[in-house]
Amino acid sequence: MTLYYSLVFVLLVAEMALFMLLIVPLPFTIRRRMFTFISESPLVAKLQYGMKITFIFILILFIDSVNRVYRVQVELAETNKNAGGTVVMGHERMEVQARKFYSQRNMYLCGFTLFLSLILNRTYTMILDVLRLEEKVKAYEGSGKVGGEQTKKLEKAGQAGANEIGELKKQLANKTRDFDALKKQSQGLSAEYNRLGDEKSPVDTTPKKDR
Repeated sequence: MTLYYSLVFVLLVAEMALFMLLIVPLPFTIRRRMFTFISESPLVAKLQYGMKITFIFILILFIDSVNRVYRVQVELAETNKNAGGTVVMGHERMEVQARKFYSQRNMYLCGFTLFLSLILNRTYTMILDVLRLEEKVKAYEGSGKVGGEQTKKLEKAGQAGANEIGELKKQLANKTRDFDALKKQSQGLSAEYNRLGDEKSPVDTTPKKDR
């Protein structure tokens, strides 16, 4: 197995471990803290961004492996056809079967990795919805704090780019405030310049001659 397919296998094992961690029964408080930490941690956000890029490369490997399986199937059919309809035996057939096996293994490996990533994303979203519903039920029953800090964090969890959007809005507000200050300063300088120009401009006091 080549290095990149070994990395894909490691990623598949990590996804399986993460999936087991998501579905393992935990107390509501621990599960809520875990999901709020995942949604707020900047390290997890950077890791998710890197994983998206990684899955693009895995998708390319999956397409390449499907193409290899197709080419091996065509080659095997051509070999049997050239042999006059008899099944090819011996070293040549074993070589083709080995390449077919490796191509199919790589195809299944990349395919299951991509499929499990989609399942993880959907499972994460569903668990967040369940946690929000449990929080609302506890609030209706009076056994939970309505509008608590953990509740607010749980409501914001899973919202794509929520922290980034808030940061961008803050930066935009600062830029707008700086622009208004510069505009007022520019207007003040322009008014001062006009006033000084009027004071320093010479007044023509020479009498005009009658023609």
